[in-house]
Amino acid sequence: MAKEDLLTLEGQIDEILPDGRFGVLLENDHRIIAYTAGKMRKFRIRSIVGDRVRVEMTPYDLTKGRIVYREKIAGGPAAMRKRR
Repeated sequence: MAKEDLLTLEGQIDEILPDGRFGVLLENDHRIIAYTAGKMRKFRIRSIVGDRVRVEMTPYDLTKGRIVYREKIAGGPAAMRKRR
């Protein structure tokens, strides 16, 4: 495994922590601390408890990660705007 290789895992946000961090429960039942990636902050993509997310982790520290994608929820706010 090269130094630049990242692990990409799926999980669910289960806790919002101070300073822009989140507690994420991964599919393999491990809990990590994750922060939002720069692009998500730039475009103001908000995450709440219960959102399904994709997390990138380094193989050197498996307790921390970076949230790089939040899955779209069917019937969310964008769907409400289209119906009206």
